[in-house]
Amino acid sequence: MDHARNVFDRMAEKDVVSWSTMIGGYASNGLPQEALKLFFQMQDANIKPDCYTIVAVLSSCARLGALELGHKVSALIDMDEFLTNPVLGTALIDMYAKCGSTTNAWVVFQKMKEKDLIVWNAMISGLAMTGHGMISFGLFGQIEKLGIQPNDNTFIGLLCSCTHTGLVEDGRRYFDNMRRVYFINPRIEHYGCMVDLLGRAGLLEEAHQLIKEIPMEANAVVWGALLSGCKIHRNALLAEYVLKKLIQLEPRNSGNYVLLSNIYSTSGRWDDAAKLRITMKEKGIEKTPGCSWVEHKGVVHEFRVGDKSHPLTEQIIAKLDELGKELKAVGYTPTTEVDQKDTIRVVKNLRVCNDCHEAIKLISKITNREIIVRDNNRFHCFKDEDEEERPLEHDSEKLFVASTSLVLDWETRFLWLRNFAFVTTAIWPLNSFHRLLIGLS
Repeated sequence: MDHARNVFDRMAEKDVVSWSTMIGGYASNGLPQEALKLFFQMQDANIKPDCYTIVAVLSSCARLGALELGHKVSALIDMDEFLTNPVLGTALIDMYAKCGSTTNAWVVFQKMKEKDLIVWNAMISGLAMTGHGMISFGLFGQIEKLGIQPNDNTFIGLLCSCTHTGLVEDGRRYFDNMRRVYFINPRIEHYGCMVDLLGRAGLLEEAHQLIKEIPMEANAVVWGALLSGCKIHRNALLAEYVLKKLIQLEPRNSGNYVLLSNIYSTSGRWDDAAKLRITMKEKGIEKTPGCSWVEHKGVVHEFRVGDKSHPLTEQIIAKLDELGKELKAVGYTPTTEVDQKDTIRVVKNLRVCNDCHEAIKLISKITNREIIVRDNNRFHCFKDEDEEERPLEHDSEKLFVASTSLVLDWETRFLWLRNFAFVTTAIWPLNSFHRLLIGLS
């Protein structure tokens, strides 16, 4: 990218193709902030963006969780272009979904005049990552009824839905049907989804056996999925074995060493923990610094561990100290008379650890704020000291009501209603679902 930027900077004249190519290069190479900075320069140069520019910028906004900025960028092109161009529409759906705004993603999807398989896949994956797995199953049913042949990406979305809803049997069925019904050979990503599903459900031995049966070499993502299951169900013995595998696959990944050291320490194996720390030092392995991105009024702010370059560092530290004192206080009384403030959206480069998880949950309660955190694995939605597998935005009712406006036969409507009832009653009080049924009648 440095060489490409040098060529770009030396160009005497830059048209929209030049700008779009450079912005797209940054976006596709995991440099979303650089892509957005260059996009702002493009605007300052009064160059009107084309559809390729918009796709790259929306991708960068999705990566950073910059919902407000992404919404503003979408306004630079007439909405009809999004609705008639599957590439633009997919980018907008993906941006909304990855920023946790499932309702907006669904509205765009519904209004799309042309829906190819990529558009359907984007919506299925978006529903999966934000906890609306049951509705994604309904969409897959529609794909089948329309005679659209699903591909391997379709099943990644479905398996992720099964993982986040804990539906092991459905996951097994989708995985088996890939080859048996659709003649699609599973990729390593599909095996990773199945290992994650089985691990979360506590079926650790079955997950481990599945890894042994993978026809290709299992990568770090697959072993990491099994490790997550070990952590959830506290299987230290298997976790130690998995971490040794991960260290072989990723010898420079500090996180694996740290986790293995923690296992040694908690089991009283202090000598092993000390040897591991010495090994890290000898190899020059340092912990990956934590990094978070927070969007405020259309501007993305980056925060790194130990970094004090932000202009409001002193005020931020003072506020954190204040929150820390409140968190330590025993039996605090929340100020329920304070109005609900805007949702805070945070994107992290690392997984949310248990300590951070508990702290954010209490901060959400103390400040009367909804906090949505997207780490490198999933969404975490905190509100009123509640969290976890609850769909984002409390919008499952909205999504279900909107979904019934599709032309469906009664069999499909019944299946959607049954699936929605299962999820809703498992997450919210039963009377919430009763109100929905009354509203539909």
